[in-house]
Amino acid sequence: MNKLKALFFSLFIFACSSSVFAEPPAQLSGEMIQAGVIFGKTDPSYLITLDDKKIDVSPDGNFVFAFGRDAEKNHVIRIKSADGSKSFRKKLSLKDGNWDVQKIDGLPERKVNPSEEDAKAIKHEFSVIAQQRDIISENDFYKEGFVIPVKGRVSGVFGSQRILNGQPKSPHAGVDIAAPVGTDVVASGDGIVSLTEKNLFYTGNAIMIDHGQGLQTIYVHLSKIIVKKGQKVKKGQKIGEVGATGRATGPHLHWGASWFETKFNPINLVIDK
Repeated sequence: MNKLKALFFSLFIFACSSSVFAEPPAQLSGEMIQAGVIFGKTDPSYLITLDDKKIDVSPDGNFVFAFGRDAEKNHVIRIKSADGSKSFRKKLSLKDGNWDVQKIDGLPERKVNPSEEDAKAIKHEFSVIAQQRDIISENDFYKEGFVIPVKGRVSGVFGSQRILNGQPKSPHAGVDIAAPVGTDVVASGDGIVSLTEKNLFYTGNAIMIDHGQGLQTIYVHLSKIIVKKGQKVKKGQKIGEVGATGRATGPHLHWGASWFETKFNPINLVIDK
């Protein structure tokens, strides 16, 4: 985890035209790495794009963006004044995430490919969760920071992937933390509960929290949910308890994070890891 330790830096952007800002137009914190998340602060009137994708800026000038597991190594961020008279451009280079890949052969077919009935349940589950990831809000609850949501042993890391009987499976999209059934699970950051679902195929009992501007966290395999959709929660507030519901081999919390449809390593949310 040392390589994931957040780095703080100011974004000094080189001018791409004859019109320049007198000072650096934004500050960023985070690590430039695949599956990383970057938090920014700027003048709320500025227009920001990442690879030509508009980045929302809150009324207080806060913004956030993230990179996926297999993100390209090179990106471009641009900042413009509201009237377009000043603009800046800088290339961003990401470090390699170095993901663990395991090959396992000789497994029974039912362990590799789901049945038709299971496939329907999985499709429904993916649709329910994907709808929440499309949420757009101007809130910037994420500015209050994040904590690890449960005490326990890390039993699964983000980005690891298994190739079963020659078939590459989806990379692990979160961090697994093993703990006894009933262990308290807390909100990793301030936000609004955007989803509470029970008995989903993979995730079992699950909670999602909207932290603003497309940033969400998910808490999976819970034995108990004690919050409701639409409820505002604070960092460190109990939201449920560890379980083994859904497709789980033992009691643990699967903790995930996403920026819109981009899944990233939730450990990168935590400054003091």
